[in-house]
Amino acid sequence: MKLALLPWVLLLLATVPGSRPRPTAGAQDSCSLRCGDRNGPCSCHPTCSGLGTCCLDFQNFCLEVSPSSGSMMGGKDFVVQHLKWISSTDGVICRFKESIQTLGHVDSLGQVHCISPLLYESGRIPFNISMDNGRSFPYAGTWLAVHPYKVSETEKSQLVNETRWQYYGTPGTTGNLSLTWNTSRLPTQTVTIELWGYEETGKPYSENWTAEWSCLYTLATNIPNSGFFTFTPKPASPDYQRWKVGALRIVDSKNYLGKKDVLALWTNDHALAWHLGNDFREDSVAWARAQCLAWEALEDQLPNFLKELPDCPCTLAQARADSGRYFTDYGCDIEHGSVCTYHPGAVHCVRSVQASPQYASGQQCCYTAAGTQLLTADSTSGSTPDRGHDWGSPPYRTPPRVPSMSHWLYDVISFYYCCLWAPECSRYMRRRPSSDCRNYRPPHLASVFGDPHFVTFDGTNLTFNGRGEYVLLEAVLTDLRVQARAQPGMMTNGSQARGTGLTAVAVQEGNSDVVEVRLAKRSGVLEVLLNQEVLSFAEQSWMDLKGLFLSVAAEDKVSIMLSSGAGLEVSIQGPFLSVAILLPDKFLTHTRGLLGTLNNDPTDDFTLRSGQVLPLNASAQELFQFGADWAVHNTSSLFTYDSWFLINNFVYQPKHDPTFEPLFPDKTTLSPSQAEEAAKLCGNDHFCIFDVAATGSLSVGNATLVAHQLHQQRMQSLQPVMSCGWLAPPANGHKEGLRYLVGSTVHFHCNSGFSLAGAETSTCQADGTWSTPTPECQLGRSYTVLLSIIFGGLAVVLLVSIIYVLLRRKGNNTLGWVQLSGWVSGDG
Repeated sequence: MKLALLPWVLLLLATVPGSRPRPTAGAQDSCSLRCGDRNGPCSCHPTCSGLGTCCLDFQNFCLEVSPSSGSMMGGKDFVVQHLKWISSTDGVICRFKESIQTLGHVDSLGQVHCISPLLYESGRIPFNISMDNGRSFPYAGTWLAVHPYKVSETEKSQLVNETRWQYYGTPGTTGNLSLTWNTSRLPTQTVTIELWGYEETGKPYSENWTAEWSCLYTLATNIPNSGFFTFTPKPASPDYQRWKVGALRIVDSKNYLGKKDVLALWTNDHALAWHLGNDFREDSVAWARAQCLAWEALEDQLPNFLKELPDCPCTLAQARADSGRYFTDYGCDIEHGSVCTYHPGAVHCVRSVQASPQYASGQQCCYTAAGTQLLTADSTSGSTPDRGHDWGSPPYRTPPRVPSMSHWLYDVISFYYCCLWAPECSRYMRRRPSSDCRNYRPPHLASVFGDPHFVTFDGTNLTFNGRGEYVLLEAVLTDLRVQARAQPGMMTNGSQARGTGLTAVAVQEGNSDVVEVRLAKRSGVLEVLLNQEVLSFAEQSWMDLKGLFLSVAAEDKVSIMLSSGAGLEVSIQGPFLSVAILLPDKFLTHTRGLLGTLNNDPTDDFTLRSGQVLPLNASAQELFQFGADWAVHNTSSLFTYDSWFLINNFVYQPKHDPTFEPLFPDKTTLSPSQAEEAAKLCGNDHFCIFDVAATGSLSVGNATLVAHQLHQQRMQSLQPVMSCGWLAPPANGHKEGLRYLVGSTVHFHCNSGFSLAGAETSTCQADGTWSTPTPECQLGRSYTVLLSIIFGGLAVVLLVSIIYVLLRRKGNNTLGWVQLSGWVSGDG
């Protein structure tokens, strides 16, 4: 029996109208002011292209642009695809977020261009275009604004030897500075180079706390666009000394000073050492120390943001496995050579994905080659938390939520003051101490892979090869929903297999964007859809979206990081998708679906929608009915149906296909030769053996084996580790050992002239306490004895000397008396 079609499905299937006169704005047979709308006789929704239901002017009004992304600093030219304008016009206006307007233009080929504006946020920015000088804005599109450090270096002007720029004026750093740029990115004969400064003013954490970029002055005007400029910096006017952080902008010389939102190339934001005054150049250490002390005083007046930050993972393995809450810090990445400029001694750092809820702060965690945390209490190379999260935080735009820039003002320039320009790093580290991991709790992991096999959050195994769309996970706590589509595989002889595998996964949490990851026409290539529109990752591998972050670091893997701390990784393993889902502790007792009830109790993992629980020893047929019970309802489906195949098979048909006859695990048979090959490949991995039987393919079995091993390795990485916390070295001594996890031993030593009063070692115990406290280093006994000998010897020598002197004096006096007596008696 066919399901009743939803109204939106009926609209989806509307026929394409014939040709007609140019539409008026908002007309139902036009996409003018209707982008994303399914209502009417034709569709303006992204799915219409695959269904052939688009209005004739869909591409004219619902815009695609190239390039589709650029730095949030703005100044990038992009072309509107498909929208041709016959005659040149000066009336092109591009409006971003309903309020920020930039001037566009039409080129000699009739292509419409816009210039991206300077923004204080990253993410997808809606824009509209007016071709009538602002009277109407019927054309709509989306621009992706990107964190400045995630933009290709070819799109920026380069500071030659950037470190030299940021140390200019300190002892030994003088002379010329240079910058370069790609002239093809700025097609003009002459350019002007401007300095822009960034500041945040007003009372911190109040409504009048504002962020602003300001054009300060020019370094050069009307110079040839050669792609190279060198100069000798001079101290800036006192009027500009309050700006300590900024960037250079290169523009066409025809623009007046500071004209906003014009075609431009920006450098990275950086510390403006080179523009500071003579007081900095005459004594940079004293100047920086004063700035450090002023920062310290301000910090002491601001709220304590550390208390709401999450603890760091205890080990590098945990940090890399907990991909829902932590992501690689691009400033220290083990996969890119571990170039850790600010954290020498570390091989990898991660940052908390989400900013803290109240203060929008961020956690950073760095690790050594041994996989242990690097703490500021032990080294200035340790990880430091951030008052302003480097990646910013929704809703952005205001301090301390501005991506990159808030972080620069509150965490980076102060590091220059205290640590790089002055020897006051201890002050900085006291206010940016590393987090230890005593309160860290690893997330809970569940996986789906192969034909398809499920490992629940509580570790229960299930093979369910139904055909349809199913609920992997529902969590009322955050209204998290994860759904999967399973379709039959193919046998090696080309016939349809009796097993299935995942071909699409969709997720939404609360009112977040909907993300779907699917196999593109079963071609072995991942396709990512955002709110039912296919995304391109040709330009950017990271996207800041509503309620989530999205990363496509490789062609075969997509990472989804949700605001709750939940995370998904979807990858290709063989002919199907593999899915790993990570949930923090707060989801305990709040999940249901095919991945079970997360409560550390495997016995209730097979819970039906009704609440009935199947036993763990339920038959394969009973478990198949359990899986069928979790079929997605049409009204709650997150999937995109943008082809007739999908509509005919998953909209017209039941969400669970009752006619599909699966191969049950207890019914699998292998020929002797197949059994031998499977045993050689799979060993005792029953998932691998089943998939060889279900598909007749050793390669499919191998893909399942690899996926299962990856799950097991990740489980191992996420095992809880007990930490005893940081252990201080003794005063007048030092310690050996920077690992503070259970079983680790720290050795204590005293400086020369001191001896230990206490144990020489302390070991981290299973209960999270140290076996002994830090000992004391006291003046050593041998030292006391030596002093006694020295002073005793000196006393003896002194006594002998005194006696000798007295005796000499007595002898001299006796001789004098004898002589005097002789003289008196006439003997003289």
